[in-house]
Amino acid sequence: MSIYAIWNNKGGVGKSYLTFQIACEYAKQHPSKKVLVVDLCPQANSSSMLLGGIEKGEQELDKIHSQPNKNTISGYISERLISPYKQINSAIKYITQVNQINHYVPDNVYLVVGDEELEIQASGILHATQAPNVSDAWRLVHLWVRDLISDIQKAWNYEDNIVFIDCNPSFTIYTELALSAADRLIIPFSADGSSKRAVRSVLSLVYGVKRHAGDVSSYFYTEALRSKLALPQIYMYVGNRLTTMAKASATAFKTVVEEIGNEIYEVWTKNANLFCIHPEGAGTPTSKSSFKKMFQYEVRDANTASVVSGALGIPIGCLPSGKRKNVLGKEEMVNPSQLDAQLPNIQQLVRCIE
Repeated sequence: MSIYAIWNNKGGVGKSYLTFQIACEYAKQHPSKKVLVVDLCPQANSSSMLLGGIEKGEQELDKIHSQPNKNTISGYISERLISPYKQINSAIKYITQVNQINHYVPDNVYLVVGDEELEIQASGILHATQAPNVSDAWRLVHLWVRDLISDIQKAWNYEDNIVFIDCNPSFTIYTELALSAADRLIIPFSADGSSKRAVRSVLSLVYGVKRHAGDVSSYFYTEALRSKLALPQIYMYVGNRLTTMAKASATAFKTVVEEIGNEIYEVWTKNANLFCIHPEGAGTPTSKSSFKKMFQYEVRDANTASVVSGALGIPIGCLPSGKRKNVLGKEEMVNPSQLDAQLPNIQQLVRCIE
């Protein structure tokens, strides 16, 4: 069992889209495994896609959010806030079997639904970490999501499973809870300068990597060290929905991807312990090319097919080509060449996830 956080300290890099596609494709490739998605983003975009997309998925979210006792991540957090330092052992009630709502998703995918109430709860979570009369308060609260996952796995009798956590872009307290739960980190990025800065920020905020003398480490990093809280290892960084259109544009994207790769490779040369060697039994990379082969992945943009997939909650691997799909009242044609651009990337990426 492995727990993956999918996070970059930047919006718009496709974290939720990637979570949706990876979870569904992994479930398809591993039908005997349970796949759990924990949506820790208040925007709940991955939940929306999994539950049916921009119309049906949003309607289902409204139904779930309007329940008196919500089976969402915020419902779980509410229960933890009542007694912050004791496990509740009832987390199984907070999962939803996605296929019961969206039949396009494999029946071995389960979801802890995202909830905008996380934003409101953030101050309460932060307050719980600072209890002066509880010596280990910070660590205990930061393990809430790990407790949630452990409790679900126990209810599943420890059947073979894998977990993907969709994170909020900003480095908030609930992002910290997600990173504290994960043992592996997938960093999606887009090919632009702001994404390069965001990757630097990930390395600094989570791992204390300093670019300049005198840089201050994040409170999360220093407290994780003090509390002996294990940090997730970097598993891969993924150039997400990269363009393949105009040659000049593709060349520019390649340059930025190369720069981001060099940035992360430099961290590897000094802190190899921050990375998760894979697959199991593989040797340690001995060159920049072997490092990139292990850790760098690219997912091409499927253009209209990507939009239709997310909008209708149909995983890219199940999306039929050559047929018109109604998206918000507009007929959209899924071109086979668009699927051919992205689907093999998703399939290969998932084959590399253990």
